[in-house]
Amino acid sequence: MENHHHHQMNVRSSTPLLEEHHQTCLQPRIPSFSEVLQEVKELYAIAIPLIVTSLLTYAKSATSTLFLGQIGKKALAGGSLATCVANITGYSVVSGLSLGMEGISSQAHGASNSVLLGKTLRRTILFLFASCLPISVLWLCAEPILLRLGQDPEIVSIAAVYLRLSIPDLFVQLWIHPLRIFLRTQKITSPLMVTAVFGVFVHTPVTYLFVHFLKLGIWGIVLATSVANLTIVMGLLSYIQLSHTCKESWMGWSIDCFHGWMPIIRLAIPSCATVCFEWWWYEIMIILAGYLSDAPAAVATMGIVIQETALIYTLPSSLGQAISTRVGMELGANRPKKARLSSLVGLACALLMGLVAMSFSLIVRNSWAWMFTSDATIAALTVTVLPVVGLSEVGNFPQTAGCSVLRGSSRPNLGTYINTVAFYGVGLGPGYYMGLRKGMGILGLWLGNLAAQLTCAAVMFSVVLRTNWAQQAQKAQERTERSPEDTPPPWTNHRNREQSKSECHDSGG
Repeated sequence: MENHHHHQMNVRSSTPLLEEHHQTCLQPRIPSFSEVLQEVKELYAIAIPLIVTSLLTYAKSATSTLFLGQIGKKALAGGSLATCVANITGYSVVSGLSLGMEGISSQAHGASNSVLLGKTLRRTILFLFASCLPISVLWLCAEPILLRLGQDPEIVSIAAVYLRLSIPDLFVQLWIHPLRIFLRTQKITSPLMVTAVFGVFVHTPVTYLFVHFLKLGIWGIVLATSVANLTIVMGLLSYIQLSHTCKESWMGWSIDCFHGWMPIIRLAIPSCATVCFEWWWYEIMIILAGYLSDAPAAVATMGIVIQETALIYTLPSSLGQAISTRVGMELGANRPKKARLSSLVGLACALLMGLVAMSFSLIVRNSWAWMFTSDATIAALTVTVLPVVGLSEVGNFPQTAGCSVLRGSSRPNLGTYINTVAFYGVGLGPGYYMGLRKGMGILGLWLGNLAAQLTCAAVMFSVVLRTNWAQQAQKAQERTERSPEDTPPPWTNHRNREQSKSECHDSGG
C-alpha cells in the first residue's frame, strides 16, 4: 500500500518527505556495467548523427573557401576577413543565443510538456529575429569601420560586399539553430543528418554553377551558401509539419509567442557569452601571433592549426549536445540519479575521445600543414605546435562536456564564469608572456591555451561531481510546470506523464 502511495504521489510536491526521499535515493553508489553501457548507447544514438551533421557543415564551409581561392588571392583575403567579422559579430551570437532554449526544451520533453516545448521554439525564433536586426545594421556599415581599423581598402571593399550579401543567410541561420535544437532535444536526429546531406549536395553544384557558369564571383559563393542553408530550413520545417512525432509540440504561431521571453533570455545570454568568449579566444590568439617576430609565418601557421582544431571540435560539440539533451530529459522526467549517471558517463566518454583526438594530432603533425601550404617554415612550426594542440584537446573535450551538463541543467551562467576565468584569467597572461616576452612564439601562445583548457576541465569535473541532482530535478519540475494554457488541444494524442514513479524503484537508476 505504501508503494502504491509513492506511485501516485504528485511530482510537483516539494514537501520535506519528498526531498528526504530523493536524498535517500541519491546516496552515491557505483553504477552497474549494464547501466553504464545503456547510457553510452543512449548518448551515442544522439551524438553520432550530430557528428555527421557537423562534419557536413564543416565540409560546406571548406567548399566555400576553396571556391574563394579559385577566384583569386584578393577574393580569398576579402572573404576570409568577412567570414572572421561575420563569425565574431553574427554567427557566434546567433548560435550562442539559440542555446538558451536547450535546457528548457530537453527538460520540457522529459516532463512530457510538449506545449512548452513548441512555445520555447517559437519564442526563440522571434528573439533571434530581434537580435539579428542590429547585427544586420552593423554588417551594412562594416566598410567604414574596417577602414578605420587600418585594413587594406581593396580587401575591405570585397569583405563589405560579402557581409552585405550574407545578411539573408544570417536570417536563415536564426531558423536552423532553433529547429535543430527543437528536434535534438526530442532525440530526433535523423532529419538533422538527412537535411545536412541534402544541403551539401545542393551547395557544391550551385556554387560551381554561380561561380564558373554565371560568373557571379564572390556574389555566387555567398548566394549559394544561402540557398543551401535555406533548403536545410525547408527540409526541417517540412519534417516538423508532416511528422506525427512533432504534432503535439508544433501547433503554429499564436500571440503567446510574443511574451514569456525572459526564461529564455536569462539562459540565452550566458550561453551566448560562453560560446562567444571561447570563439573570440582563438581570434585573439591569431591577433597576438601577428605581433611575433615572424608574423606572416606565425599567423599562417595559426590559421592552419585552427583548421585542425575546428575539424576536431565537431566531435566534442556533438557529444556535448547529446549530453545536454540526456541530462535535461532526465531532470525533466524527475530522475535525478539518471541525470547524474548521464553527466558522469558523458564526461568519461569526452575524456576518452580527447585522448583519441590527441593521438590524431600526433599522427598528422608531419603532414597536416602540407595540405595547405608548400612553405617549409610554416610546416616546421606546425609540426612543433600540433603536439601541444593535441594535448589541449584532452582538456577541451571534458570542458565542452561539462559546459553541456550545465546547459542541460539550466545553469549556463556557471559555465560562463568558469570559461571566462580559465581562458582570460589563466590562459591569456601566461600565453602572452611565454609567446611574446620569453620568445617562445606561437608555441608559447598554445601553451597558454593548454593551461586554460586543463584548468577549465578540472573545475568542470569538480562542479559536476558536487552537483545536488535532487535539487536540480526539483528546479526542472518547477521550470516545466504545466500552466492552464499549456494544456494540449483535444485533437492531439498527448502522452501520459509517469514521473510520479519513485526514483528508487526506477530500474534505470
